Amino acid sequence: MNTAMAETATLKNHPVVSKDRWLAQRKALLAREKELTHLRDQIARERRALPWTRVEKNYVFDAPEGRRALADLFDGRRQLLVQHFMLGPDWEQGCPSCSFMADHIEGMRLHLAHRDTALLVVSRAPLAEIERFRQRMGWQFKWVSAHDSDFNYDYAVSFKPQEWAEGKGEVFYNYSVRPFPAQEAPGISVFYKDDAGEVFHTYSTYERGVEVMMGTYNLVDLTPKGRDEHNPLYPMDWVRHHDRYEPEPVAKLEASGGGCCHAQG
Repeated sequence: MNTAMAETATLKNHPVVSKDRWLAQRKALLAREKELTHLRDQIARERRALPWTRVEKNYVFDAPEGRRALADLFDGRRQLLVQHFMLGPDWEQGCPSCSFMADHIEGMRLHLAHRDTALLVVSRAPLAEIERFRQRMGWQFKWVSAHDSDFNYDYAVSFKPQEWAEGKGEVFYNYSVRPFPAQEAPGISVFYKDDAGEVFHTYSTYERGVEVMMGTYNLVDLTPKGRDEHNPLYPMDWVRHHDRYEPEPVAKLEASGGGCCHAQG
């Protein structure tokens, strides 16, 4: 029995117990959840304690308002969070999973701004291609192009064709040399600017580390079905661009006579 079938069987035959027994097991799980919370706090402290590296290269990006250096993109703040968005030159559209990440940005931007933090999206596609896709998706956040810059290559989220081909898809990603199926990869990088205007790289995370931007996952993880991802090669194959999902299944609820006030007559 594969994983998907096993989970379906578990949902259909899930244990049902008394409230007292449920409460006892819930309290046991709460103790484990608190352990995880305390561990997450400890790792956050260790992350903040990491040494920094000075950004020596003068990275320049194409932005809607013109050419901008990395130091210009902090918008008057000391901290900069960068989402490395998989949108390569001549791509028809951005990566669905990166788009899923970006869908969470709008609700966070104001709060981050009041924590001395700017949030920026960077891709290697030319600015015109970025703007076309951004308008399609209805996003308002700042998104710049690293098309003529080494930025993506230096932060290990884009791989030069010859390097990627010579290694037959093996590249340096997530701090090790390993196979990767594309020449663009997801990531999040963090930078700090001091009073003298110098910029420092403080942190980068890749692969499942980018889930910190996916607040939807936190809620999905609370549900009985969970993530419902069973393909180890493409675990997020359920994700669609938000304008490409099928309509929500409200019609099924109406047809069954439940779950909709209009169906009550």
